[in-house]
Amino acid sequence: MQASLEQPSAEPGARAARKDELLARADSFADLSGYTCRQRLVIRAADLAFFLLIKLIGGTTRFTVEGWEHWAAATLGGQQPIYTFWHDRILLSTYFWQRRGIVVMTSRSFDGEYIARFIQRFGYGASRGSSSRGAVGALVEMVKLMRAGRPAGFTIDGPRGPRHKAKMGAVLLAKKTGAPVLPFTINAAHYYAAPSWDRFQVPLPFTRARVLIAPPIYVPADADEALLNAKRDELQHALDSINT
Repeated sequence: MQASLEQPSAEPGARAARKDELLARADSFADLSGYTCRQRLVIRAADLAFFLLIKLIGGTTRFTVEGWEHWAAATLGGQQPIYTFWHDRILLSTYFWQRRGIVVMTSRSFDGEYIARFIQRFGYGASRGSSSRGAVGALVEMVKLMRAGRPAGFTIDGPRGPRHKAKMGAVLLAKKTGAPVLPFTINAAHYYAAPSWDRFQVPLPFTRARVLIAPPIYVPADADEALLNAKRDELQHALDSINT
């Protein structure tokens, strides 16, 4: 009898411990022991370089915002949105939305590790998933993190393109969690476009930038393949309409 009375209290405790472990993993730097000494030095150097670059550029940028009412709708009643944008706008997006606990999917790779570190310095979480399940594992972990109360962020054409073509990740996450997809962009007036697949934008210090937030997109839990494709097309149209 005693054991049966204690069991219900033990289960919530175990769930709370798993939740705490999940959040700590997202918010903590990963162990670098699997990398060579040179790789560890490069990861740490790249992490700090990007962090300082974003601080410098973001801190001197003059932002104006259009569409705050859409953000308010997407966060009404404590909802946690899925912030969705193009890969080439990472730099100012990282600065603008900092310290909100947003979880971003990163890869278990050399590049993914220094990216995870500099975004964590801005108050983001990193969802890496398991080494064996790759992106699928990271998406499963993002579902768990959203259910634990964290918002999510998606570079919807990343990590390798095609440029400005919406993929399905954010739509699937919205179906699994009931969270609204919140498309946005940040258009800098003056920037350098890198010779990369996405023509990555490095805004110039002291530039002006317009933050444009589109209406949230909701995906039903019972959405079939046809509706999922329609929602992805809706997301594509929303990002195209605010991107300049």
